[in-house]
Amino acid sequence: MQEQLYNRRKFLGRSLQFIAGATLLTPALSMAGNLDIRDLSFYHTHTGQTLDIAYKISGHYDPTALQQINHHLQDFRTRETYPIDPNLLDILYSVKQQAGGGVYEVISGYRSPKTNGMLRKNSSGVAKRSLHMEGRAIDIRLTGLKTKELRDIARSLQEGGVGYYPKSDFVHLDTGRVRYW
Repeated sequence: MQEQLYNRRKFLGRSLQFIAGATLLTPALSMAGNLDIRDLSFYHTHTGQTLDIAYKISGHYDPTALQQINHHLQDFRTRETYPIDPNLLDILYSVKQQAGGGVYEVISGYRSPKTNGMLRKNSSGVAKRSLHMEGRAIDIRLTGLKTKELRDIARSLQEGGVGYYPKSDFVHLDTGRVRYW
């Protein structure tokens, strides 16, 4: 918790420096109040860890925030980290906005090939070439929203794949081609 507060303060400090610089360089932007800050909140169901983070400011991804997200969404079985596709974060942000907020409960983020192979042996629902292994997929729930509603919002975006698993109570989102299952 202490580390999270430190990281949040550090990020906010850097953000204010960035905003101050942007204000000097683009007075029209600061006067119009068009500063777009994108943030996400995660709770990892397997590790119990939380992450509240602003990952994008006025169209620019924060590299430090992306590293923290990569770490949070690592393969919890092998502790391997892989870069998460920023487009996946943008999809999550759009879904959260349409849902009116919430915390993402993460079931699975990045999956190493070793973990994916193990899961394939135990389930017919795990793809051989899963986009989880490329940091382009996530299995989630959103607090305050039924997974069926989460699925419907995600489908309405027409961005990437949306899988609905009602028995396991989660939704799969990815940055692959638009498709539903």
